Amino acid sequence: MSRIPVVLAGARGHGRWHVANIRRLERAGLVRLAGICELTPLTEQEAGGEIPAQSADFGALLDSTGARIAVICTPIPTHTDLALTAARRGVHLLLEKPPAPSYAEFRRMADGVAEAGVACQVGFQSMGSHAVPAIRELVASGAVGEVTGIGGAGAWVRDEAYFRRAPWSGRRRLDGADVIDGALTNPLAHAVATALALGGSTRAEDVVGIETELSHANDIEADDTSCVRITTARGHRVTVAATLCAERADEPYVLLHGSSGRITFWYKQDRVLLQRGGHGPEEYHHDRTDLLENLVAHLTTGAALLVPPDETGAFMRVVEAIRLAPDPDRLPDAAWHHVPGERRRVVPGIDGLVAAAADTLSLYSELGAPWAPRTEHPLNEVSTR
Repeated sequence: MSRIPVVLAGARGHGRWHVANIRRLERAGLVRLAGICELTPLTEQEAGGEIPAQSADFGALLDSTGARIAVICTPIPTHTDLALTAARRGVHLLLEKPPAPSYAEFRRMADGVAEAGVACQVGFQSMGSHAVPAIRELVASGAVGEVTGIGGAGAWVRDEAYFRRAPWSGRRRLDGADVIDGALTNPLAHAVATALALGGSTRAEDVVGIETELSHANDIEADDTSCVRITTARGHRVTVAATLCAERADEPYVLLHGSSGRITFWYKQDRVLLQRGGHGPEEYHHDRTDLLENLVAHLTTGAALLVPPDETGAFMRVVEAIRLAPDPDRLPDAAWHHVPGERRRVVPGIDGLVAAAADTLSLYSELGAPWAPRTEHPLNEVSTR
């Protein structure tokens, strides 16, 4: 089998991971890094080997290299236009999450890709974990009884430089365009998408209502300490709490609540803990299928795509609710402090609040966070049109 030519758009920042992954699959004989699209050309060291064709013109690079796959890891507002540039040329896609900064842009991308007849994989790597179908099987077997709700928790540490890494970092809008680079929509987006997936609510029509609480301790527009509660058509409550101002970094996880047990999934580690009445705790470790490798298999053997666009529609409903929400509240100075010598801001007690939100499916305000708004949070009904 000849190796599939791949072009990568966005090879710095998180794109460095994609360079390494493409090179890994290159060594396995599956793909060939045919081109890199960057404003400033990469060095041989940055390219991880022999430098392929490089250009700042994405369309021209796709044409000159004969690429069959494009990996897009560029600023969020550019995703839709770049995806459609590739789709119009018949080039298949691995598109980083979040796939778009608004639901309208998501639909423009997804509809355009479908019309072009190309495959598109959205980069929610946690969906490649074999733990996801394994948990679904546990639930279907009745291991934890009836599902009563799903929680998600992400307590991460990011210094102030993180929010200066690019002009769009920590922004809700830039030059009139939506960005929506908040904790729940970008760095901890996997917690939201994975929680929805475990509850079988991945498509846009699976979401009927969304409540949000958005705030920030850092000097940014977007949220860095947030929670969201989603009501699904199945009747589940899905509550995800996130912060980039944790006292100490922890592994993010999703917690599925059942009437007779619970399942905890640390999605970056592919680790699952099953706890249920009448049994001791059972822990499992699972393998993972790489999403680019799955896309290659889809093109060569007809394997099913793991994360096609429509399976991220529910997540994009959450992005849209956050986009339309009032701008995040700036936390009062008394609610956070600097960590000496680390140039980062911490919200005292937030680690416990994040865990409690996942455990009780409550919002920060309902947990008594002193800085959380005291007003009611009416359910924002979500249109499925």
